[in-house]
Amino acid sequence: MKIETGRGRAYKIASIIILVILAFLFTFPLYWIVTGGFKNGADINATKPIWVPTEWVMNNYDKLMKQRSVPLWEVYLPFGSFFNDGKKILLSAGPEAPAAIRWLINAVLMSVLAMLFTCLTAAMAGYALAKKRFNGRALLFSLIVCAMALPKQVILIPLLKEMSALRLYDSLWAVIFPTVGWPFGVFLMKQFSESIPGEILEAARIDGSSEWNTFSTVVMPMIKPGIGALAIFTFINCWNDYFMQLVMLASGSNFTIPLGIATLQAETSVDNGLLMAGATLAAAPIIIVFLIFQKYFTQGITMGAVKG
Repeated sequence: MKIETGRGRAYKIASIIILVILAFLFTFPLYWIVTGGFKNGADINATKPIWVPTEWVMNNYDKLMKQRSVPLWEVYLPFGSFFNDGKKILLSAGPEAPAAIRWLINAVLMSVLAMLFTCLTAAMAGYALAKKRFNGRALLFSLIVCAMALPKQVILIPLLKEMSALRLYDSLWAVIFPTVGWPFGVFLMKQFSESIPGEILEAARIDGSSEWNTFSTVVMPMIKPGIGALAIFTFINCWNDYFMQLVMLASGSNFTIPLGIATLQAETSVDNGLLMAGATLAAAPIIIVFLIFQKYFTQGITMGAVKG
């Protein structure tokens, strides 16, 4: 039986105190934003900070929902502008709704699609680089590692020209497609694929399993923690990529919630309550995604930490 010494007990108590302090420091900005969305103008603009709203109001959210009205959704024919003199072909449009709701839907749809496509392509590329032997494999992986150090701003103009040539400018696809080929995702999934025993893959081939069946039924379950970690990284990266959204999106109906809130700040006088209500709305999906993938994220970070 292990007996805890006085020094060990003191170290444990000090560690708990430090963790509590750090947790408070990291969560306090979120608390301030959430409560700020329910404060009235006097509380927000008070010289002395008001930690708890003296009166819980919904005025800020009411103003956020009444700023603009746009169709709740718009479905265009993919690449339809190629056949319509550069104009998009509208297939369906939803009823009028608050612009903030449309911005939130755009941001969630954009981030979820980017997350799904990135996880799938990165898992396939990482598996191929880790377990397949072909000419130029080492050079290709070296280029991917070098691309990780390349700022996105450097390739922004070529990306903009490419999206314009494909008639995808001012659409969510113009933000999604550049995210899919994320070098970090390929690097991360290669590291996880390295841990797959070759004997298991060989046994699957002997049993007559096709390449796709081996990947989907054998490889994917074994690298699930890495996919969970990559899903969180990709979702947050795409959600917070304000610069790419600012360049690629021009129409107000195609804005995402971070971009839409920034335009509200530019159009009106500084309304901190309105901005905090919008920031709360923008933070909610990120928190939900993290809670869903938290188990896989923790496993992924732990497994990645012990890889040699």
